[in-house]
Order: sequence, then structure tokens, then C-alpha cells
Amino acid sequence: MTERPPFTVWVDADACPGPVKDMVVRACLKHAVPAIFVANKDILLPASPHLTAVRVAKGADVVDAHLAEHARAGDLAITQDIPLAAQLVARGVITISPYGETFSDENVGERLSIRNFMHDLREEGVRTRGPAPFGPVQRQHFANAFDRALSRARRG
Repeated sequence: MTERPPFTVWVDADACPGPVKDMVVRACLKHAVPAIFVANKDILLPASPHLTAVRVAKGADVVDAHLAEHARAGDLAITQDIPLAAQLVARGVITISPYGETFSDENVGERLSIRNFMHDLREEGVRTRGPAPFGPVQRQHFANAFDRALSRARRG
């Protein structure tokens, strides 16, 4: 049986912006850190023993269930799914969004409440805005958050 590395980077890759995927790939190759991209579609990655693409069945929350089942305390996860982020944070997984938000015990409950409130509004027919377009500002926010999260995960 092979020993698991000190930490793994998990990517909720279904709606992951391309620049985020590229940054994760470059950083994980540079630092020889394993990264697992989970999606319900094919994800093309460079050939490397450090990069893995896991394709799960299509369906609501299948990717989330895989991440929640396999990520462990000390790992780093990238997701914009707030309920998944809440599960991961509660289990000690360092969790950030592709937009550079770091989820923590202090803020994930509030973010989940806001998400649920917005979901209820949409269910009642109220039109709400989606996430901001992913541009240079969001890319920089993610790069900064990812760098901090990688440093934290490497420290253990």
C-alpha cells in the first residue's frame, strides 16, 4: 500500500475557471504536490504523476459527494459550492473559492445562510445576479488566496 502525501489539492472542476485550473496545475507541478480534479466531464491535464482527473457520474452533487468523502483534514480544496465548503471546513480541509475567498469556521456559516436565502429568493421567482465574470481582478484574488492556502497546507 502506498503512503498518502502530507496533503492533496482537490479541485471541484465542473465550473472551475480555466485560469484557476492553469494556476493549480503550474503550482502543483512546480512544488510536486498532488492535485485531483473531480468533474462529471473529461478534464484534460498534462501528463504528470502529480495530476489526476477523476470523472464521476452526472447528477446533482455527485462531484461534491466525492470531494466530501475523499478530502481529509489538512488537504486543500477549491470550490465555489458553499454547502460543500461548509462540509469541508468542518472536517479541517483548507477551502478556498475560485474567486479567492477563504472559507473558515468564522465565515462559512454566514456564507451558507446567504446562499440559502438567495436560493429561496430564486425559487420564488426573484431574479438575482450570478457570480461576477472571471477577470484579471478575480484571477489575482485567487492567486493570492491559493498561495496563502498552499503555504498553510505545506506547514501542516
